[in-house]
Amino acid sequence: MPYLLSIDGGTTSTKVALFDTDGRMLALALNEYQLLTPAVNQVELPGPTYWQAAVKGVREVLAKSGVKGRDVAAVGITTQGETFIPMDAQGRELRNAIVWLDGRAVEEAEDLKRACDLDAYFRRTGLPDINGVWAAAKIMWLRTHEPDVYRRAAKFPLLEDYFIFKLTGEYATEASVSMSAGFLDIIAYDWWDEMLAKVGIGRERLSRLCHSAEAVGRVSRRAADETGLSEQTVVVTGALDQTAGAVGAGNIAPGIITETTGTALAVIATTGRPVFDPKRRVLAAPHAARDEFILLPFAQTAGMTFKWFRDVFGEPEKARKDADAYDLLTKLAANVPPGSDGLLMLPHLTGSSCPVFNPAARGAFIGISLSHTRGHFVRAVLESVAFMLREIVELVLELGVPVERVRSMGGGAKSDLWLQMKADALQKPVEVPECTETASLGAAILAGVGAGLFQSLEDGVARASKIARRFEPNPKMAQTYHDAYKGYLDLFRKLYG
Repeated sequence: MPYLLSIDGGTTSTKVALFDTDGRMLALALNEYQLLTPAVNQVELPGPTYWQAAVKGVREVLAKSGVKGRDVAAVGITTQGETFIPMDAQGRELRNAIVWLDGRAVEEAEDLKRACDLDAYFRRTGLPDINGVWAAAKIMWLRTHEPDVYRRAAKFPLLEDYFIFKLTGEYATEASVSMSAGFLDIIAYDWWDEMLAKVGIGRERLSRLCHSAEAVGRVSRRAADETGLSEQTVVVTGALDQTAGAVGAGNIAPGIITETTGTALAVIATTGRPVFDPKRRVLAAPHAARDEFILLPFAQTAGMTFKWFRDVFGEPEKARKDADAYDLLTKLAANVPPGSDGLLMLPHLTGSSCPVFNPAARGAFIGISLSHTRGHFVRAVLESVAFMLREIVELVLELGVPVERVRSMGGGAKSDLWLQMKADALQKPVEVPECTETASLGAAILAGVGAGLFQSLEDGVARASKIARRFEPNPKMAQTYHDAYKGYLDLFRKLYG
């Protein structure tokens, strides 16, 4: 039986997972690493650290599963965006990776901004603004502050490209991960030479631009010796982690949106055609699904808000050794009626981002009375995230994109109460994928398509992506949540305009 392997290069760890062609995960390995902060606003990691975490993970999943390397048909890659590693002409790392969290290139981003028409830039790249996160600004920083590295760099691969290079000896990338570099024309599906000239590099210093689910090559002898994979194993382009998660959850056509309630709230809405918000409130990008596009609304604080409440006000629950503190707090919320008896919360503890960008916004509890208990506050926290999701869904609908149902992932998807709140607040069905490692599954599905094990991406999703639970909206809750949501919006407007 052929198997599919995925490598997920995350911010603080790399996951490796092994799947069969029915989407069953046979083994998972996670290897963590510590980010380096050599100076203020600088975040780095040695490139070999990523690779060794992947190598260790591959060997671990093969050992755990008992699967032989020769039986792994294909490898798919999914990673964070923006992180890149300058490489010399011999394929050696010239310096540490500059991680997406790094904020050193503020001045360079401002220089680029002054040189561009932002509306025109948005309609070419899908990026609503130019900031120092994009690789474009950081490459400019290298040109000024590390000219020797800049001059000697033959390639500037993103992390997905780097894994592909380490596996095959070839530099290849795809649009879902490359679009946030800041110099990809997502409409032409090509590098944007005018922007590259502003940055100061030519396209020969970038990876070959492929589509997702495209076979790049086979595992090299050196990589086979390191990982235990076969030289016959096909290496396939994958997708940005959020986009791969959408594939793993079956979100590859308009009508389904995926939401991940982790630290933040990340949403992917498949749009079919490219959709550019005239107010530039939301990023647009190519999907891993061929000829499809996505919107990527993002809110900074979701699960983080619940964690803050647990850490500050949940000491009795944290002290319990026989149960999870989040579960205990959620039980308190379950005893409170929908709408939290008029208690409202704004969850913007570090500013709001979408659909209203206001870094000065902060959290708030409003409507506190003597009858409110800790359970009311917990429920208000959970409902605030559901309202934040509804606000994003309404933005997607405003832009003409259909939303028929929602697929939920991340830590928030463990709570049935929270999922039902979202279904009731949205008045849309909410579904939970069977596989909790949806980004890994998505990369594996893309690998299967590239290796010819699936006839198409649709075939791969139909075979491998399954739904475990479905939460239907309760029509009796529609008015209650409509009124509470209106209060939530009014509160934000009164406090922050």
